Amino acid sequence: MSDSRGAAMSDGRTATKGLAFHRLSAPSVLALARGEGGGAAVEELLTAERSRRLLLVRALADSLGEGDPPHPAGTAPMAHRAAWTLLARTQQRAPRVFENILMSPQTGMWLSLALRRLRGATAYEDAPLWVVAGHLSALAAAVGARAGLDFSLTVPVRHGRVPLPTLGCAVFADAAEPWGTAQVDAREGRLRITAGRETVTAGPEWSRSAPGWHAVRRLELEPTGPGKVLLLDELDPYRTFPHPSPPRLLSADEARTWQELLTGAWEILRRDEPQSTEAMRVGLMSLAPTPARERYRPHSVTAGDAFGGVMASRPDDVAQLAATLVHEFQHTKLGGLIHLGPLSEPSAPPGAPEQLFYAPWRDDPRPLGGLLQGIYAFAGVARFWSVHRHAADAAYAPMAHFEFALWRAQVSSTVDLVHRHDRLTALGRRLLGTLRERCEEWMAEPVPPAELALAQEVAADHRARWRAHHLRPPAAAVQDAVEAWRRGDARPPAALAAPPELAPVADTRYLDTAAVLARYRLGAPAADPSDIEGVTAADLLLARGDLSGAREAFVTQLAGKETASDAWAGLGRALAGATEHRDASRLLRHHPERARAVQSALEHATGRGADPVELATWLGLGPGETDLD
Repeated sequence: MSDSRGAAMSDGRTATKGLAFHRLSAPSVLALARGEGGGAAVEELLTAERSRRLLLVRALADSLGEGDPPHPAGTAPMAHRAAWTLLARTQQRAPRVFENILMSPQTGMWLSLALRRLRGATAYEDAPLWVVAGHLSALAAAVGARAGLDFSLTVPVRHGRVPLPTLGCAVFADAAEPWGTAQVDAREGRLRITAGRETVTAGPEWSRSAPGWHAVRRLELEPTGPGKVLLLDELDPYRTFPHPSPPRLLSADEARTWQELLTGAWEILRRDEPQSTEAMRVGLMSLAPTPARERYRPHSVTAGDAFGGVMASRPDDVAQLAATLVHEFQHTKLGGLIHLGPLSEPSAPPGAPEQLFYAPWRDDPRPLGGLLQGIYAFAGVARFWSVHRHAADAAYAPMAHFEFALWRAQVSSTVDLVHRHDRLTALGRRLLGTLRERCEEWMAEPVPPAELALAQEVAADHRARWRAHHLRPPAAAVQDAVEAWRRGDARPPAALAAPPELAPVADTRYLDTAAVLARYRLGAPAADPSDIEGVTAADLLLARGDLSGAREAFVTQLAGKETASDAWAGLGRALAGATEHRDASRLLRHHPERARAVQSALEHATGRGADPVELATWLGLGPGETDLD
C-alpha cells in the first residue's frame, strides 16, 4: 500500500531527484481560483488526495509498529497484523474495492484522528486508544467482505455496535460493556459477526437490512440520468466532523424525506449549476444527516481530512439544500487545493497572536486561513443564487434575490479587506484577485430594490452587532469621554475615534437574527418567529417596521443591568429615518462599540448610565462622524 508520488504543488521541478510531485493543470488552477472547477479539476484533486491517504496509511502502520496501544489482552496485536494482511490481499485482488474504501470521507477522517491520537494529541472521542486503532480491522473487514474474500478478523465493539465502513452496522442487544471485541467471519460472501453469545449475519446483499444488521443507505439521485449515488450515512462513527458519534438511525419517513430533498436539490443543481454538478458527481461521496435546526438556521460541516463528505442538518427546502451542497463542496475543493499549496503563510513570528478578522458569516472573529475558507465557500453560494434567482418560481424569487444580494456584498467586502494581505502566497493572491473580479461582475448585476435594501440592512446589522460585541475603543479615550460627558462638553473627545481594539467575546451567538427575520418575512410571512433563539421583542418590532415601538423596547433593554450588546445596534436601526436622531442612528449603526463602552464606564463610575439616545446623539457629534453615511 504505497505510492511514489508526493502531495505538493510543483512547477515541474522536483525537490528530490526521482520523486515526482502532483501538479494541477493550468485550466484546473484557473477554474478553481475562480471558485469553480468541474469534474476534471476534481479528478486531479482526488489523485493527489489518494497519495495523501496512502501516506497517512503508511504513517499509521509505522505508528502501530512502534508498539501497540493499550488493549484487551491477546486481541489488538493479532488484529492489526491480520488487518494489514487482509488489506494487502484486497489491494492485489480487488483494487477498485480497496480504492473505494480508501477514498471514502470516513476513512480520511479516521486516519487523521487516529494518527493524532497515537501521537498524543487531544482525543476527539471517548473511545479507548485500542478501539480507535482497532478501527483499522473494521475497515479491513469491510474491504475484504466487499471483495468477496474469506477471512476471520477481530474488530472493536462500540457500545454494542460493530460499524463496518461503507457496508453497515451490526447491533448487539446484550453488550454489557461500552467497549469490547467481536469476531468477523466471512465465508462465500456472507458475514457472521459474533460478540459474546450473540451472532449477527449479513450479506451477500449488503444493501438489505436484516435482524441486527443496518445497511448503509445508498441514494440514487438521478433515476433517469447518468447516475449519481450518494451514501446517506447514519452509521459510521467517523461520518461526523470533527467529533465521531454513534449511529443515529433514520426512520422510514426521515429517509424518504432526505431522498426527496436530495433528489430535488440535485435537479436544481443540474439545471442551475451544471459545472458544480459535474464536480460533485466525481467528488461528493456521502452526506451524514443530522436533525433539523431552527428554521433558516441550517447547520453543515465539512473537514479537510474527509474529502467528499458533508454533514448537514435537514434543510427547510430544496433550494436551501442545493446552496448548502455548493457551499460545502467549495470547502472540499479548497481543502484539496490547500493540500497541494497553501494560500497563506503562517503568522510570524512563531507564537505571536493570530490576527483576527470580521467574517460576515460568523459570530466570532476569524484567522486569515478561516476567513479564506469562508470567502471561497460563500463565493460559491453567491454564484448559485445569482443563477437560481432567475429560475426560481415567482413565490421563491424574492428570497433568491435577497440571498444573492446579501452574499455577493458580504464576499466582496471581505475580499477587499484581505486581497493584499502580506501573508498571502502567490496562489492565495491569484485566488483572491480572481474572486475579486468575479465579485465586481456580481455587484454590477441588478437586484429588485426591495430585496436589495433588505440585504443591505441585514448586512449592516450583522456588522454593527459584531462590532458591539468584539471591539473596544481605547480605554483612556473612554475614560476621557466619561469625564467630558459629566462636565457637559459639547462634543466627545477626538481620541474616541481612534481605531478600536479587538477583544473577542467567547460564546457570542445569534448575530444573524436580522437575517433570520428577513427570511421569515420573505419565505414564511404567516409563521410566528417569536420563538427564534436570540430574537427579542424589540427585534420583532423592528422587523415589523414599528420603529417607535422598537425604539422604546431597545431603550428599555439598555436600561437593564444585563445590557445586551445587540441592543445598541438595534437602537441605531430603530432611530433611522428620524431627523432629530440622525446623529445617534449614524453612530450606533457604524460604531455601537463606543456607546457600549462609554455607557458601561459611566455606570461603573456613577452607578447609573445615561439615556441611551442622548448619549448616542452626543457621541455622534464626534469628529468625522458626519462622513459615515
